[in-house]
Amino acid sequence: MTAALLEVADLGKHFGGFTALDTVNLSIAPGERVGLIGPNGSGKSTLVNCLCGTLRNDSGSVRFDGRVVDRLAAHQRTRLGMARSFQLPKPFGSLSLADNIRMPLLYTVNARGGETLSPAALDARCRDLLQLVGLADKAARLPRDLTQVEMRKLELARAVAAEPKLLIADEAMAGLSHSEVDDILALLGMLNQRGIAIILIEHIMRAVMSFSQRLVVLVAGRKIADGLPQEVTRNPDVVKAYIGE
Repeated sequence: MTAALLEVADLGKHFGGFTALDTVNLSIAPGERVGLIGPNGSGKSTLVNCLCGTLRNDSGSVRFDGRVVDRLAAHQRTRLGMARSFQLPKPFGSLSLADNIRMPLLYTVNARGGETLSPAALDARCRDLLQLVGLADKAARLPRDLTQVEMRKLELARAVAAEPKLLIADEAMAGLSHSEVDDILALLGMLNQRGIAIILIEHIMRAVMSFSQRLVVLVAGRKIADGLPQEVTRNPDVVKAYIGE
């Protein structure tokens, strides 16, 4: 059996007297596509922040690629191969698209040690990533020149520049049109085909259902379901707490 890429064991997080995460357990296999859903306030963002190192869990543990990462900072986890995209993209506004890609290459890939990318290799990698997301013709433009869906594509390219084994895509399709959602789904599919495991956090159920091999549901900080999407969405607890809202 293939070892899990990400193992979350009895994860807990509290803010004063409020329990944001209550003994959450989660396992992600290499190359797996997992949808993470739940109503607003269910703990999804807190879970992601604890996984990525923005927040520190109060109990339980996070193991990534065989290593306990609870005490590692966010940038250290990124260098190990865990990357995320944000719901609200915040690129470097004064830098070109190419330089926005160059930054994670310099501070993640080159900072890992071993082979260091030369300036020519960095340029080539920037071009390849912008080509992948359909933005190669805008490499010299600034982020302010992008449409909303193009900004989401740049955000994903910036995350993928870190060469992750696991990508956490946080509402990468929010506010997009039907066809734009399909564009992002196709892009995520291509990334997954490259061997990247993906956790998709999304409220657009048709997107989650078409993309995910497995569906995980959080409600009030607890995991209430974890399984095949068609089975999870028929779970009475899920219907009551989320689907049927």
